[in-house]
Amino acid sequence: MPAPESPALRALINDRYAELAARCRATGVALHDDAGVAERIRATLAASDFAFEVWRRQPQLLAPAGLERLRAGGDAGTRIGALALPQDELATLAALRRFRQAEALRLVFRDVNGLDDLAETLSATSVLYEALLGAALDWSERSLAARFGHARSAEGALQRLVVVGFGKLGGGELNFSSDIDLVLAYPQGGQSDGARTLDNSEYFVRLGRHLVRLLNEPTDDGICARVDLRLRPFGNAGRLALSFAAMEQYYQSEGRDWERYAWIKARPVAGDLAAGKQLQELLRPFVYRKYLDYTAFAGLREMKALIDAEVARKDLADNLKLGPGGIREIEFIVQLTQLIRGGREPSLRVRGLLPALSACEARGHIGAARAKALREAYRCLRRVENRVQMLRDAQTHDLPDDPLSRERIAHGLGHEHWQALEAELAHHRAVVSEEFATVLMPAGGRAARVEVADATLWQQACAGLPEAAVLEAAGFVPGAEAAEALAKLPQASAVRAMSPRSRERLDHLMPYLIGAARASAAPLPCLLRLCRLVQAVARRSAYLALLEEQPAARARLASLFADSAFLAERVIAQPLLLDDVLDPRIDQLPLKRADISAEISRVLATLDEREAEAELERINELKDSIAFRLGLAFNDGRADAVATARRLAALAAAVVEAVTALAERELIAQHGRLPGEGSGFAVYGYGSLGGEELGFASDLDLVFVFDGARTQASSDGPRPLDGARWYQRLAQRVMNWLTVLTRAGRLYEVDTRLRPDGSKGLLVSSLEAFDAYQRSRAWTWEHQALLRARPVAGDAALGHALGRVRREVLAVPRERAAVLAEVSQMRQRWRAERDRSDAAWFDLKQGQGGLLDIEFALQGLVLAHAAAHPQLLEQTANAALIAACRRAGLLEQAQADTLARVHADLLERALACTLDLRPRLAVRDATLEAWCEQVRAVTGALGFAF
Repeated sequence: MPAPESPALRALINDRYAELAARCRATGVALHDDAGVAERIRATLAASDFAFEVWRRQPQLLAPAGLERLRAGGDAGTRIGALALPQDELATLAALRRFRQAEALRLVFRDVNGLDDLAETLSATSVLYEALLGAALDWSERSLAARFGHARSAEGALQRLVVVGFGKLGGGELNFSSDIDLVLAYPQGGQSDGARTLDNSEYFVRLGRHLVRLLNEPTDDGICARVDLRLRPFGNAGRLALSFAAMEQYYQSEGRDWERYAWIKARPVAGDLAAGKQLQELLRPFVYRKYLDYTAFAGLREMKALIDAEVARKDLADNLKLGPGGIREIEFIVQLTQLIRGGREPSLRVRGLLPALSACEARGHIGAARAKALREAYRCLRRVENRVQMLRDAQTHDLPDDPLSRERIAHGLGHEHWQALEAELAHHRAVVSEEFATVLMPAGGRAARVEVADATLWQQACAGLPEAAVLEAAGFVPGAEAAEALAKLPQASAVRAMSPRSRERLDHLMPYLIGAARASAAPLPCLLRLCRLVQAVARRSAYLALLEEQPAARARLASLFADSAFLAERVIAQPLLLDDVLDPRIDQLPLKRADISAEISRVLATLDEREAEAELERINELKDSIAFRLGLAFNDGRADAVATARRLAALAAAVVEAVTALAERELIAQHGRLPGEGSGFAVYGYGSLGGEELGFASDLDLVFVFDGARTQASSDGPRPLDGARWYQRLAQRVMNWLTVLTRAGRLYEVDTRLRPDGSKGLLVSSLEAFDAYQRSRAWTWEHQALLRARPVAGDAALGHALGRVRREVLAVPRERAAVLAEVSQMRQRWRAERDRSDAAWFDLKQGQGGLLDIEFALQGLVLAHAAAHPQLLEQTANAALIAACRRAGLLEQAQADTLARVHADLLERALACTLDLRPRLAVRDATLEAWCEQVRAVTGALGFAF
């Protein structure tokens, strides 16, 4: 509860209330001052001199109708239509100002008395000025058209002014007494159609001047709105209004970083709103870059330096907006994230600060705790800022100095005294300052000390004189390789073509990278890979900026490049993955197939045009990002091998599903649909995909099946195809799109040799042909392969039918001894052909007691016993099959434990080999030999002769 008013404040309220009552009596206004009304009027008088002045000059606003207006819902947009502006300009100026005063009084009354919360107050303030802009522009257009007609394009199309609101007006969060930042534009050149013509460039400049005069010119009633046009191209030196073409040319050639920040909140607020949206789309590439854009840091630092200089010059340390920990720093934190990532994530292209903060939090770019602290600070600072401005309708962000004004603000915000409010502000500003400092200058960022020796090495490289002996002494052995790589880098064509600013960034960055490589576990491989990466990104300064700005990313990148050749090669080939190096949190990933599919849909929905090549590229980028983060998590020990392999399989299945849907959509567009429910087409995943045990570089074993009942049907498109050819083309398109090389790389290698009749068979089979083949002509090893098969994409009904065929084929009673003999014979054959083990090295997959021994043993058990235990056929993954066989009594507990433990360990070693781009061979050690001997014992006890 706030403390009682001081005698001085109580006297002020009493005197002013009495004066208003006297004014009402003198003008015949009936003031129904019942307790509720009187209490709210007194609270308003305590908070605002502006409200007192408006009531004193317009006592009719205290009449019942005026009080009802204060209490009623609905913003100024619902009442502006009733404002009939006269033809006389002076009368129009007065009408606009009195409307603004009445509506602003309403904002104060509702805010002070708790009828609106902060968001509602800021939104209603924005709507008020949009309404005033619309009314003033309509009047100005009529006035100008009476003299010169209407502006038209060269083709005769009507042209209207586009008024773009910036800052808090654009964000729908305007301060009570803020100026309104505007930019004026028009779609096309041309001239007006009146008796006296004007070129459009002059026409819209005159219209803009007239609009500003109606709002900004001081009269006896004050001003209507403070208009600021300095954000237009070339600032005060630029034309008042420009065509869209001139705007686009300016921002492409002259646009500066601070203007990108400004355009984040821009939106059309008056005039031709539809054309305004076209202008926004036209300029979107200037604001939001296609790739992650860490160059936004440079613009932020420049703006912050200018603000700090102004704060120092004008002694604005306590300024709620510009001072340390103020509102602008909160805005910068959020807008920096928007600029860096908004080109890739349209959900971040939000104008209002709080909605944008929520979007950044939802996407995981600002943590929940940080977002909460920033949100609370912003609300506190904006509430205080608004009350400071409501006090005297002054465009100020400074806290008042006099004790009475301070008491009025603190009292109105529910604080016991000024010191309590001051302490709350200090707390929030300290939090914001700390957050902003962390964002602007991460620990060890641009200001970090660079080792003189590392700077010297880069200087020598640029001079073409790196010394092998010096490099070797620094830990890069052999030094000759390091010297050659460093000497070649400055001479690379991509580096020589860099802009001066980008080259300056590279020269600043390279000593840090050399130092990071030197400190890594494998200095030379790390340095060689870093040099290749720098050459790959030399023309994309945003990536250099990421590494320059983020020391955590540098350190992690060096560690990764030293540890994992595979992941290093992925980053070099796809630099977009640098962002994943910086933010490797696995908990932010969609890890289940349904979640991955939803994320693919979300990513594709962000494309401006749904075109196959662009969609494949985006799918590839997302697939690479998820697989890369899975690799990081496995490499760091945050995810085990079984979970990693399962997640990689879920990712691949989701990608195949997306590509199949895309191929079907494109085929339907060209040739139409076949009759019947669903597509009648299914993709069956075999091998590691079907068994949910995919590696980082695994290919996909796929089989395509279609509904044979539709073979003779024809599609209904302009170029119809019969069913057989329709399905053949669909399968070919899925194959091609999974394997085609796009700018983002290739999705997967695909192997279709497990289809009926292998390479000699058709690429796509009917369900009936698939069924007949599996029942009559398939070999035992093909049934082993079928054990790991599962539908991964396409028609769900056909997938269920395939599953039924699979269960029926595999559940046929078999002679146990014959199955074990055939499986053993096939295993011996594979080992003879493919096992790379020798006295020193063990083949993790093909070696005796290795992964395939476990897999073949499980398959033999299931084939021999599926007739009696059909539940075994529900599993395709080896880890799950081990548990299922134990539950069915086919494995003893100790045997199951042995197979599960060794399977997990060998899989982990195999994935680690892949990450280091090594063959899946492990040095024979005592642990490995013991485990493999245990597997041989288990398989032998089960009756297998591997």
